[in-house]
Order: sequence, then C-alpha cells, then structure tokens
Amino acid sequence: MNKRILLSSPHMSGNEQKYINEAFETNWIAPLGPNVNAFEDELANYAGTKEAAATSSGTAAIHLALELLGVGRGDKVFCSSLTFVASANPILYLGAEPIFIDSEEETWNMSPKALACAMREAKAEGKIPKAVIVVNLYGQSAKMDELITICDEYGVPVIEDAAESLGSLYKGKKSGSFGYYGIYSFNGNKIITTSGGGMLISDDVDALARSRFLATQARDAAPHYQHSKIGYNYRMSNILAGIGRAQLEVLDERVKARRNVFDRYVEALGEIEGLHFMPELEGTYSNRWLTALTLDPNIVKVTPYELIDALEGECIEARPVWKPLHMQPLFEGCKFYPHSEDNVVSKRLFEEGICLPSGSNMTAEQQEKVITTLKTQLS
Repeated sequence: MNKRILLSSPHMSGNEQKYINEAFETNWIAPLGPNVNAFEDELANYAGTKEAAATSSGTAAIHLALELLGVGRGDKVFCSSLTFVASANPILYLGAEPIFIDSEEETWNMSPKALACAMREAKAEGKIPKAVIVVNLYGQSAKMDELITICDEYGVPVIEDAAESLGSLYKGKKSGSFGYYGIYSFNGNKIITTSGGGMLISDDVDALARSRFLATQARDAAPHYQHSKIGYNYRMSNILAGIGRAQLEVLDERVKARRNVFDRYVEALGEIEGLHFMPELEGTYSNRWLTALTLDPNIVKVTPYELIDALEGECIEARPVWKPLHMQPLFEGCKFYPHSEDNVVSKRLFEEGICLPSGSNMTAEQQEKVITTLKTQLS
C-alpha cells in the first residue's frame, strides 16, 4: 500500500509476449507487418465497421480524418470544448479555424442545442464547417442521434473522437462507429494500450486506403522514392500492434472491471450530499474509463483542487476534469457556443469536477484507501 495509486495505469493481459515474440521470430520489427494487418481486421470487426487503419496515435488518426475530408487553410471545424487538446490540435495543423461547442449535463458531451445554434449562424454567414469533431468523454457516448441529425441537415460529416470510449455502447452499437470517421487511442492510460498508438475506422474503404498512403509518407507508386503530396510518418509498428492484439482480447473484461470500480465508488460515496457522479445516458453503456464526479460548491466546502492535494499526500493520483478548450490560452479568440446564455456547462464541470483512480488493475485495498481518504476530507 506504500506504492503510488495511479489514475489509470497499463494493465497487461499476459498474452502480449506471444505476439511480440512472433514479430521478433519472423523479423517483423520494423513498422507494419502481420500484427498490424491482423489488429486492423480485429478492431474493425469489434467496432462493426468495414475497415480500420492503425496509426501512431489517436491524434494522428484525427489529423488524417480531417485531411481526408479536405480540411485546409481558412476552413472551419466545430469541436467539443470539454476535451483534451489533442482533439483540436490537428485542426490547427491544417491551418483551419476551430470553433468550440459547449457540453450538456446528461452526458457532459457536445450539446445538440449549442451545435444547432452554431450551425444556424454558420449557414447565415455562408461558412458551414467542413467537419464536426464529437468527443465521447471519459467513456460516455455523446447524444449521437441528435448530433448526427443536425450535421446531416447541413451536410457536415462527423468525426467521432472515441479515444476514451472504446468498449462503450450507444443504443447497442459500438462507440466510435457512428461518425463518417471514428478514432481510438491506445495511449498508456487508455482502457487498452499499445504503449502509444491509435486507430482510424470507417466504412469508406477507399478513404482508409488513402489514409494508409498519407500515413506512410505519401510515397507514390514508382521504383524510386517519389512524392507528389505531403505525407506523414503515422503508421503503427508491428511490435506495438502485437501488444494491441492481446489487449483487444481482454477489452470486455477491462470494461467490466472499470465499471465495477465506478460502482464501488458510488456505493461508498453516493450518499454524501453534494457529490454527483458522471451520469450514464439511458440507452448507453459507458466503459467508465475514468470515474468522474462533481462537488457542489454550495454544499461541499472542499474544492476539487484541495481534494486532489489531499489525495496526493497519500500517494494517490487524481486529476481535474479537462479544462475546456475555449478557455485555453492556445485557442484565445476562438468562437465558442454555450449550452445556453446563462449556463456554460463545460466551465462548471471543469470548476467542480474531479477524476478518481479508475484502473482495471487497481486492487480492492487500493480503492478502499482512496475511499477512506475522500471520506476523511469530505466529512
């Protein structure tokens, strides 16, 4: 128990070494190879899409999706505000303008009300966005039916950022499979990991073939090295894909374990007045990647940062909820559409929210230590 309790640490299945050894035994240690091909097929099959393309990161997958949609300098892209910066950085890579959309309270994700307002104004100005990036926060799917209906009305494709929601369901369908493109992340803290990596998924087989071309330095078909377009070094290595294959085998177990962690927190802390756990929208099934909750400042006299400091004093890692991108210095001056004039949901969630240790490999004793520390601070 003297060991630091991490927010979300990697959890190996025990089968990773098999695929890694195969890569070494066959000398497929360079980027690409049989593990990459198999991982793409297995992930596409899991997600229910026609194909998948393995990338070096989830950020790279977003970048490729935007490029495939023709996003370029001067274009506008709508994006969830309450998310990690990687959701929006690729918009800047391409010289486009990010416009941020607030959250709503039932999912903490993109507000259909705010999106509809943004679309109406964009149409009136003659500046319809080239894409909308919808993020599924902490494993919870956004209101995809409403959001996609709005985007379809204006002919705008959706990129579904499911970096945090692999294994989640929306009305029985896998999170990440609703947009024209979906992306996953396999960073070290995600529900399954390849150490570092991502995946781009779609039913557009030709587009994903082009994504692989762009991700391998856009090398033209020629006996010499010829390039007529800017490309990127964005493909996943065969060794990392082997790790991913073993991780994917236990994804459903990892989801179950994270949901159990969430349930234990709710059972132990749910009766404390002023604590509100992240909701799960009816008809959805969250992977509960992170257990997140808010502290009502009118009732709870401890702030999230004071709670984080107290947990840190016990060698327990906790984090604030993401700082909304419209509040970040990097995006100063970017347009933002609130949920309503008197209710900026993402700002309130940031100010009142905290994420607790949620790893699928966290022991019952470790979680009890977290709970005991929280009860002491909140009593």
